[in-house]
Amino acid sequence: MRDLLEQLADDLLAGKLTRDQFLQQASEAGVARLPEAMLDLDRAQRCGYPEVIFGEGKTAAGVISICQALCEKQQAVLATRVDAEKAAALMTAFPAGNYNAVARTFRLATGPAVERRGFVAVVTAGSGDIPVAEEARETLDWMGVETAVVTDVGVAGPHRLPMHLETLRRSDAIVVAAGMEGALPSVVGGFVSCPVFAVPTSVGYGASFGGLAALLGMLNSCAANVAVVNIDAGFKAGYLAGMVAQRAAPPA
Repeated sequence: MRDLLEQLADDLLAGKLTRDQFLQQASEAGVARLPEAMLDLDRAQRCGYPEVIFGEGKTAAGVISICQALCEKQQAVLATRVDAEKAAALMTAFPAGNYNAVARTFRLATGPAVERRGFVAVVTAGSGDIPVAEEARETLDWMGVETAVVTDVGVAGPHRLPMHLETLRRSDAIVVAAGMEGALPSVVGGFVSCPVFAVPTSVGYGASFGGLAALLGMLNSCAANVAVVNIDAGFKAGYLAGMVAQRAAPPA
């Protein structure tokens, strides 16, 4: 964006642009006007990572146009909540892309390879939590963060978690996805010295209220290193954990 603003300033000083033209173009710098979106092309410079596409509610054509605009700027694509129908259209438009049907994510690598830095463990209480954990893992991989996945170590079988303590303790941050009563993040938090990002999932019977019971339990965690994101928000937990991990790990 800085290069574009410098060019606009040069054009203004050279008389190639009027004052109004300069102000109009400067206000739109870093934004791509698309049929269904105003794409923030400057997100990576401001926030470290490109804008992520939330696929739910968008048309396949709309998601494709956003992907094309990101690719033109050599920005790596991550789209979440992509159903099978949209995925088929995306894979036709971008054969080099990758669709994870479990996570419902679509990714497309463009530009230079991302420097891989940091390490995050992604943990599930039960196998029913895997789709949410996979969304977190795909997000972390897109960010260039190494991951290890630990599944089905919920509190109903407490002897399972200690088997993975070495992995957990070398993590820069941890994502824990759990439904039902949502107890696992507090247990994990009691074993480690890094931040734990808890994701309540909508897994469970009636009184779990679609993840609300797990959310309330996690919000009341007695473990001081546990923070909570929205229900089923694997992307948000992965993104936050990735930011922590990359700051904790020194550049290569």
